[in-house]
Amino acid sequence: MHLSIMRTGRAATALRAVSGAIALTLCCGAAALGQNADLQQKVAALKQSTAENQQRLHQYQWTETVQITLKGDPKSTKQNLCQYGPDGQVQKTPIGDQQPQQPSGGRIKQRVVEKKKAEMQDYMGNVKGVLSMYVPPNPQKLQAAFQAGNASISPANGAVNLVFKNYAQPGDQMTITFNPQAKKITALNVNTYTDTPNQVVTLAVQFASLPDGTNYAQQSVLNATAKQLVVTTTNSGYQKLGQ
Repeated sequence: MHLSIMRTGRAATALRAVSGAIALTLCCGAAALGQNADLQQKVAALKQSTAENQQRLHQYQWTETVQITLKGDPKSTKQNLCQYGPDGQVQKTPIGDQQPQQPSGGRIKQRVVEKKKAEMQDYMGNVKGVLSMYVPPNPQKLQAAFQAGNASISPANGAVNLVFKNYAQPGDQMTITFNPQAKKITALNVNTYTDTPNQVVTLAVQFASLPDGTNYAQQSVLNATAKQLVVTTTNSGYQKLGQ
């Protein structure tokens, strides 16, 4: 009889342990479902906000100021008058005299300088092509990252950080700080690369709002560590077209 009681006690203990495990699993599952629903809601709001804001930006022209620093030394500052063209791409018109300085020295030195400039221009074209996959965020790619389980959410001082991994390239990451009440992006950070993963390129963008509520990238800092190149772009002087 004593043995029977012991067996019954062990069975009851095992049953309680199993019940506890089931309850914990259900609780964690419910929490995960709740977070997933919140993430889905925020991603949907971000997609809608991005699409609507892009339409409003097409009504404006603005001044873009680009400052380039190479290996810690300032190299150039250029300004462009920008607006969206019929094809949806930004059209840029140089402001002021931006004729490149002629290289000094003999022919051999001039050829070396011109070759380096051409290589840098090609590299910058490559970088711009990569970053165009992230800014502005693409609603279809946002949805694809969410459906693939590559999106997550965390609180961020009254806003939320929406993190998208493998967004445009394998191993990349884009973090969007989004204010769900105002339905606006306040910051965007990208960690990606050009040709290979060791050619790291980062981009940090701060956003601001115009009087009518239109959101825009106020300043972006591109850091191409492989080339020790920093490009700071500031957008200002927004005016509606035709005014």
